[in-house]
Amino acid sequence: MRSAEQTASADRATAGGAGRVRRAALICLALLGTIGTVLAAAPAAPVAGAVGALREPHAVLFDPFLTDLEERTFRFFWETANPKNGLIPDRYPTPSYASIAAVGFGLTAYPIGVERGYITRTAAQERVLTTLRFFVHETNEHGFFYHFIDMQTGARAGDSEVSTVDTALLLAGMLFCQSYFDSKDARDVQIRKLTDEIYRRVDWNWAQPRPPALALAWTPTGGFSNDDWRGYNEAMLVYLLALGSPTHPIGPQAWMQWTSTYDKQWGTVYDQTYLSFAPLFGHQYTHVWVDFRGIRDAYMREHAMDYFENSRRATYTQRRYAIANPKHWAAYGKNIWGMSASDGPGATHEVYLGQPRPFMTYAARGVGLGRIVDDGTIAPTAAISSLPFAPEIVLPATLEMYHRFGASIYSTYGFLDAFNASYTMAPDQQHGVGWVDPDYIGIDQGPILAMIENYRSALVWRVMRNNSYLQQGLERAGFSGGWLAQVE
Repeated sequence: MRSAEQTASADRATAGGAGRVRRAALICLALLGTIGTVLAAAPAAPVAGAVGALREPHAVLFDPFLTDLEERTFRFFWETANPKNGLIPDRYPTPSYASIAAVGFGLTAYPIGVERGYITRTAAQERVLTTLRFFVHETNEHGFFYHFIDMQTGARAGDSEVSTVDTALLLAGMLFCQSYFDSKDARDVQIRKLTDEIYRRVDWNWAQPRPPALALAWTPTGGFSNDDWRGYNEAMLVYLLALGSPTHPIGPQAWMQWTSTYDKQWGTVYDQTYLSFAPLFGHQYTHVWVDFRGIRDAYMREHAMDYFENSRRATYTQRRYAIANPKHWAAYGKNIWGMSASDGPGATHEVYLGQPRPFMTYAARGVGLGRIVDDGTIAPTAAISSLPFAPEIVLPATLEMYHRFGASIYSTYGFLDAFNASYTMAPDQQHGVGWVDPDYIGIDQGPILAMIENYRSALVWRVMRNNSYLQQGLERAGFSGGWLAQVE
């Protein structure tokens, strides 16, 4: 994601087994600042027409396995959620607190389930309403929510922080539902009303202790974190939603400050020249809801490209790194690649190829300008969530991971979060996988599902182009051209 990456520590509390397990919630400070026929062409243009008239673009050639993967991944959100309040666990099957970001991805999943015939529209409406009714009354701080909360009560989990980026991911899912459920049906009307109430009360100005930047987090005892969101990373979404607020918008100068450190992250990595950020999630999260094809802000106009192309180049960088494989990890190659924020084998050292190698637990792995974090761990979400950007390399990678490792890494809800073929302390000799994560993680499942659907039909992108708040946020950030020029 960036050239000199740092991580800010936050609690990821999980219960069960040995009790509470803490994970660092990766907050990127950015210098503080292919499954089917391989397609060489770019992803097909979005399909025009009503949301309910979903059609597959003719140029998209599709493998049945991807259909299976999409449905399994959808089931993660539908089946692990608490039906009484809509909360979704941070991870599963390890007993876990809820993650508000996972809830945002879940809200994005439900309309996809309707369009694909996994659930009825009525069932989706009810689940969305349950979730919104919970959050309209949930404890918040100036409209922002705690990152991790109890699955049953919604109480703050441990000393979890009020998180601006996780609140933004939650809000994005709500706004997608607001624009998707657009009829005069009483349930649709209520979905739109509750979403407005939740979004409008977020006081983005409060989260600017050092204006015009937005802070990462706040806690009751420590106040605001010392770090602000500065580009380039996943927090593009935070600024766009803050700029688009109808009640407490931040000023356009905030986007200027956000992009002011970009030059430190612009460079060439493995023959790809782009705006760098090492873990791939930073190139994917905002793209789940925003179609960046053809729209540009001032920085991208100056560099004659858009953020979609930037993410394509970041995807190619990771594949080229895996082919080069400078650390000689097992399995790495042209179709086994992909690093992001994910679980890992553990905080330990093991002798590998005659040398002691460090292995990490949850960490932001990736390849960036002057920054490589790599312990041989592959996260399937890293490659698969880049499907719309580079299907010609992502489709073969997705199939290779499945056919090569099979049930070792693919189960009830699709691909397990991560695996490491080089870690041999507890090997699966039958399949040649040294370590496989026993869990699924919500914030890694979400982009897989949404980006498969954006590749197939551009559903999320089409719907969100009609969201006036997102439109306004983009325009206030200086974006123009492409579909924005066609918005009434």
